Amino acid sequence: MRHRKAAARLLLRAGEAATITGMALITSDVDRFEAARPRLEAIAYRLLGSASEAEDAVQETFLRWQAADVERIEVPEAWLTKVLTNYCLNQLTSARARRETYVGRWLPEPLLAGDPMLGPADTAEQRESVSYAVLVLLERLSPGERAVYVLREAFDYPHREIAEILDISEAASQQTYHRAKKHVADGHARSEVDEEAAKRIVEEFLAAATSGRTEPLVRLLTQDAVSVGDGGGKVPARAKAFEGAVAVATFLRGLFKPSAAKRRHIGGVAEVYATTANGGPAFVAVVDGRVVGVTCLEVTAEGITAVRNQVNPDKLVRASRQWAAADHGDALHTL
Repeated sequence: MRHRKAAARLLLRAGEAATITGMALITSDVDRFEAARPRLEAIAYRLLGSASEAEDAVQETFLRWQAADVERIEVPEAWLTKVLTNYCLNQLTSARARRETYVGRWLPEPLLAGDPMLGPADTAEQRESVSYAVLVLLERLSPGERAVYVLREAFDYPHREIAEILDISEAASQQTYHRAKKHVADGHARSEVDEEAAKRIVEEFLAAATSGRTEPLVRLLTQDAVSVGDGGGKVPARAKAFEGAVAVATFLRGLFKPSAAKRRHIGGVAEVYATTANGGPAFVAVVDGRVVGVTCLEVTAEGITAVRNQVNPDKLVRASRQWAAADHGDALHTL
């Protein structure tokens, strides 16, 4: 399967007629698929919480498109969405089993500002659906609830079409959506900040974290704040969350204290930059152009309520590519 996907990627880049496993690949069919790719990737990312898995899901959808009699497909967009969504549902079911053996806490793969996989951001609902906080909450939903929520909330599919995609009744789609939306709303206090506000929040947070004292951090955090990290067993990250403003502030004060041991571990001096990830305040730690950590801050009107650190190198490959291709200002801090 991986060889087929690799071949498909090469053909898509070439954009020329060719064959895979003896089946014709017509340039016009490739073009039709490529026109749908950004939307498919955005759907898959929201469903799976992983950019690399989303890319694989889209490639698998392409292989099925290539093998189909496309001339008999009346509405290509609907057909592709159905194939992709159902493939992702199967992946989500198996992912639950895999994550039971995952080393430490599993967190979604963050996407930095400007990543096309973030998808549409025209409405508050679309922006919210890809926020890091909501992606974490979506992990609590069943695969079916997650699919209905994503298709309706982020892409505004009518329930009639969602029912056709998932092979359920329209009434079941509506009920599932309301149940999923309630679960997400119960676990998340919505708070939108623009890019400039996000940068100010990060700058203030870093100033407090590098002050060497816990008090400035405690003032920025809510009393029930939490801090969690995902190292995937490859980078040290505590599996159990730090809970409460004082505990989180104490942990962060130590985390931001430079040391020779930390620099040996990450391969050099890390420069810390303010940015946004999944549309919210975040900062990245970069060593020689390679992103070694992305920290996402969940902000409410009361303060910072969650600090989520992604340091698993497998989940930072895309972030490193995005970082290398983007313009960014001066580092705010070094570790």
